[in-house]
Amino acid sequence: MTSLMAAYGRLPVTMTSGAGAEVRDSEGRTYLDALGGIAVCALGHADPAVADAIATQARTLLHVSNLYSIPAQEELGAALCRVADMDKAFFCNSGAEANEACIKIARLHGHAKNIATPTVIVMDTAFHGRTLATIAATGNERIQKGFGPMTPGFVTVPYDDAAAVDALGDAREDIVAVMVEPVQGEGGVIVPKAGYLAELRRICDARGWLLICDEIQSGMGRTGRWFAYQHEDILPDVVAVAKALGNGMPIGACLARGEAASLIQPGSHGTTFGGNPLACAVGVAVVGELERRDLVARAGELGTRMLDGFRAALHNRPGVVDVRGKGMMMGIELDAPCGELVERALEAGLLINVTAGNVVRLLPPYILGNAEADEIVARVTRLIETFLAENDAAAADSSANATDRAASA
Repeated sequence: MTSLMAAYGRLPVTMTSGAGAEVRDSEGRTYLDALGGIAVCALGHADPAVADAIATQARTLLHVSNLYSIPAQEELGAALCRVADMDKAFFCNSGAEANEACIKIARLHGHAKNIATPTVIVMDTAFHGRTLATIAATGNERIQKGFGPMTPGFVTVPYDDAAAVDALGDAREDIVAVMVEPVQGEGGVIVPKAGYLAELRRICDARGWLLICDEIQSGMGRTGRWFAYQHEDILPDVVAVAKALGNGMPIGACLARGEAASLIQPGSHGTTFGGNPLACAVGVAVVGELERRDLVARAGELGTRMLDGFRAALHNRPGVVDVRGKGMMMGIELDAPCGELVERALEAGLLINVTAGNVVRLLPPYILGNAEADEIVARVTRLIETFLAENDAAAADSSANATDRAASA
């Protein structure tokens, strides 16, 4: 019997150590990590710079609260604003909290314009977190189930449909912002058409709305740029970042520019632990390593290599709907539910994820060697080929049985 709440369907394995792109379990088995702690461990496991930052800061000062100036927080804020081209940063503990800050900025923006019920446009198949506000913004009935009534102030449109966003502006006067993932992760690694974000930027500019980019999964270099919106050479007004920012240390940040950067004032928002010396020292180390080792560009190169490998191996394979992604954010969509592949991969010494029921999601660390990247492609391809072959055989058996029954009748 466990003393833990049953919030997770855990796999039958206990991880005890890791180094680089590998982790080891309590039985001594080694696994190649193609999931990176769900897009967290961009630098891999037990990175020396991160370990040194933790040890040094832990021996110096862990926490004082935001009643005082925190030098590491100032340093990290400046670094993030520089690479994101933003003006100000607010630090918190997680991606969901970062999105909460984004939503609060949107509402402050609306009330400053005397809009009594400020409403944010969000996308179907989005995922923004599991707090009450962020599950309302997510719009996924499975995630929302049991937690109603939903927090008001959100309206949903189809993803990758800028025209639907523009049409809402004609129909409603309470819209204050558009909140979007530049690449949807939990929704199935969905990459929008080129120009989608630029069109959202144009609409927001024309209507006086804020453009909020949730870069919690796609940010910090994962797509081959520091932030995925940079592929379209646009700037949002507000950005949420977390996951790879801490490489395993809980930290999130809300970045903003222009008028949006000045809306949060003393007393309007806060956090006890957010931006403490330990978390920010780690964040500084992560940004420093990403820059020093040119790992943002490396993520783009590796992602291209792996996607090309998957496309070559699975091209025209019946049962494979699509191979897609950007940088080290990859999805292979099958035509049937494939959640069992997660445990099969574990048995094959590989960590992967299945999202949206039928999409194999890969979010590897950026520090993979070429041989490790190729090995992930080979192992995942074998798993998919075996799974699809078994499905084909089962379908053939079912068809043959149906034919026999019809003949005997």
